[in-house]
Formats: sequence, structure tokens, C-alpha cells
Amino acid sequence: MVATQPVDFRRGMNGLVALVASALAADPYLCVERDYVAEPVSAPAEACQNLEFSATYYFLPLGRVRDPPAPLFRRGNMLEFYFLYRGVLKRLRSGVLGGEMDRLAEHFFTLGYKRASAKIYLSRIARFSRFAGTRCGPMPIHQDVVDSYLRTFPTDTPRIGAMSALGHARRVAPERFIISVPSEEDDPDAPLLASFSDYLRRVRGLEPKSREGVLLGGRRFLDWCRHHHPGQDIEALTAKQVLAAVEYRLSLSTTSGSRTAATSHIRTFLRFLYWAGRHHQDLARIVPRTPSWRLAHLPPRLAWDDVRHAIDAIGATTPVGIRDRAVLLLLATTGIRNGELRAIRLRDIDWHTGEVFVRRTKGKRDRVVPLLEETGAALADYILRARPRVDSPYLFLSFTPPVGPFKCAAPVSRIVRKRLRHGGVELGRVAGAHLLRHSLATQLVGQRRPINEVADLLGHRSINTTALYVKVAASQLAEVALPFPGGVA
Repeated sequence: MVATQPVDFRRGMNGLVALVASALAADPYLCVERDYVAEPVSAPAEACQNLEFSATYYFLPLGRVRDPPAPLFRRGNMLEFYFLYRGVLKRLRSGVLGGEMDRLAEHFFTLGYKRASAKIYLSRIARFSRFAGTRCGPMPIHQDVVDSYLRTFPTDTPRIGAMSALGHARRVAPERFIISVPSEEDDPDAPLLASFSDYLRRVRGLEPKSREGVLLGGRRFLDWCRHHHPGQDIEALTAKQVLAAVEYRLSLSTTSGSRTAATSHIRTFLRFLYWAGRHHQDLARIVPRTPSWRLAHLPPRLAWDDVRHAIDAIGATTPVGIRDRAVLLLLATTGIRNGELRAIRLRDIDWHTGEVFVRRTKGKRDRVVPLLEETGAALADYILRARPRVDSPYLFLSFTPPVGPFKCAAPVSRIVRKRLRHGGVELGRVAGAHLLRHSLATQLVGQRRPINEVADLLGHRSINTTALYVKVAASQLAEVALPFPGGVA
């Protein structure tokens, strides 16, 4: 709704305040855009006394405030959405990246950045654009120019801000930058680790997340070798040196799981060296195996009443609250993993059958989980009232710019921890999405649900994995306990 009305500025800003107040009194759900364009009336004598102000109002549910939609501006003229003065626009469009500034403005708008944040980023990029224009002219920007610009900042804070802004410029206009390939002097282990990564993908068939951990273990092993035996080629590696490296890695591990992972990663890297012909011996055979017994620990879990209380404590009055309630309900009632929740797409929900299709799980198998009525209602409420209106197929999106799907496990874990703490739940070391998974499995086993049904819901290939939760079913264990010797109960 666009309202144009004379505003008397002889009383200062009170005239504008009166206009806004009257509009909000008529409709309290109006969101008033803060940028106004003043146009003088035809009579010059009245120009200083009475100005015509065009104000645009946008109706938004839940009282949410956001910028006006992009169609109000031409696609190649998005920079004018953030800046109005011609002199500022001319200065922003000067320099090496001047022709890309409208694309960058559209980029920030699409990602959901607030107007003030986008203006800061655009100003930083324009400042670099003028600097680069004095160094390389119209030629593509080399990394040396970027490094020279970053060295002009005396402190870390503006330097980090400039690096963040230039990261956006590289993503939007990669053709304007010359990508420098790291030399072997910068990272002498890069070619070997690249071959190791290819081996893990092609030969071992590991997923990207699994490859990251093994690659990190290989890099740490190489770093130890170069630190303790500088200048020595990897082909001259001895069994004594391998054992010393393993001993060092084990000294830094505090749990049985981290010790097992450390030795496994070193063993995998040594097998790769032998397989690729980088070493004449299979030194993986001398790496000791650390003891790790299955089912030796109890799964961390919460009482189901605590989980229920934490979910009920989430207020569904804000978009973030609506999303977080849907996230916790979906995790707590289906037992899906963090990565599986982030991978759910809108088309994966079958509203007619009340099911969610979970794709590419940990076991590389797709499965279907049931959707309870309460959970389905929470998901529908989130999609209809709270989900950001961006072009993304994924179900759950971040409200923090750049608006989009969760790229890693940390945001989902933070949501779970935050909501559990707000619900008065005391948390230990493990407090992410997996804590709700353990709690659901424990609750189902305690309700005497068949163990194979629990395994199917959780996506376990083997019932032995699900048997871990039987250890905490105290009532069932008491029924099969043998009498204490001597007749004492």
C-alpha cells in the first residue's frame, strides 16, 4: 500500500511522526520503510514549508520487519535500493569492480542481509575497488593486490571485515580475480594429501565428512614427521618413527574413541603410502590397536518429561521460536540425526501419509520415518508462517544472513542446547541432536517396544547397535536378574 500525503515540516519531524502514527493507528501491523523521498511542490515559495513525502507501507504477518521486495527495482539497478545520492552511486560504481556493484547488491538482498549490513559490505568492496584500480587498472585482480590492500589496515578488526567483504566479491564475480594456486613451498604436503583424498574417495568409498577426519589425521602425522625429522623424505620413514608418532598422538587423546580414531587414521594413511608406491613397506601393520569394547558405556539421555517440558516452553510467537519448536519436535519424535535433518527438503514430506523421506543416511540408505500429528502441525506452521521466503528446496533455513540451509551441524546443535537450557534441563558434555535421539530410543525401549522396530526407526543396520539402549531399561533388566548368591536380594 502506497500513501502520499503532504507533510508539514514547519514543526520539524513532528509532521512526519504524525503521518506515521496515524497510519499505524489505522493498521498496527504495518511496517514502515525508513527511507523517504522528498519532492517539493510546484510553487517554489512553498518548497521550504510544505514537502510531499512518499512513504511505502508493507503488511507483514507476525509483525516481522523486512526490506521491500526486489521487483520494485530493476535487475541491473539494485545498488539504488541501498543508496540514493547520485554522488555516492557514482563513487561506488567507480573502480575495478564498479560494473559488478549492482550484482553484489542483488547478492546481499537475495541472502537476506539487513540494509545496514549490506551497505557496510558494499562500501568496503567499493573502497577496495578504487584501491585495485590504482594497482592493476582494468586487468583481473591478482592476489598480490589483495594482500597489499589488507596490509594497509593497522589492526585486525577492519582487516577481517575487508576479508569478509572480498570473500563475497570473489563469489559473485570470480572472473575478476586471479586465483593463486598454492605452491609446494607454501604447503609441501598438498600434492600428497590430494592423492590421499582421491584414494579415500575412489578406493575406500568414504563420504566427504569421513574423509575430512582421516585427512586431518594424515596431515597431523606429516606435520609431526616434518617437525621431528626435517628434510627427511617420506620414503625413508622407519617403524621406530611411526611408533613415536603414534605414541605422541595417543598422549594427546583423552577418550577411548579419540585414541581409536587417531591410530585408525595413521594406519589408513600408511596403507595408502604402501598402496601408492610411496613406501616399500606396509608400516600400517606395526601400528598398535587400542582397546575399545562395544557397549562399554551408557548412552547419554534425558528423561522424557524433561524433553516434553523443553518443547512446551518454546514460545510460538516469533519465526525463530516456530522454527525451533518444529526442529525439536522432529528430532525428538523421529530420532533422525543432525545431518539427516539438515538434508530434508520440502518435497520429502508426504502430508497425505504423514511420513518424512530421509535420504542418504549414515548407512548410505534411504528410509522413511513416521510423522506424528503434533510434529506435522508444527512443520506446517513453520512453513506457512515462519520459513523465510527464499529460493531454497531445503526445509529448515537459518534466519541469520546469509539466509539459507544450515551448512554444518553446529547451528542445529546450538538450537537444541539453547532450547533445552531454556526449559530448565541440566546438560552435560553431550547436548546436541544426538541427545534427543538417545532419549527417544531409551523411551521406546522402556515402553517395551520390539527392539527391531526401534532399530528400523533409528536406521540401524544391526540390532546389536540398538541393544545399547537395553542397558538402561532398568525395569526389564530387573526381571531377568538372577538371585544374589546367599539368598540376599
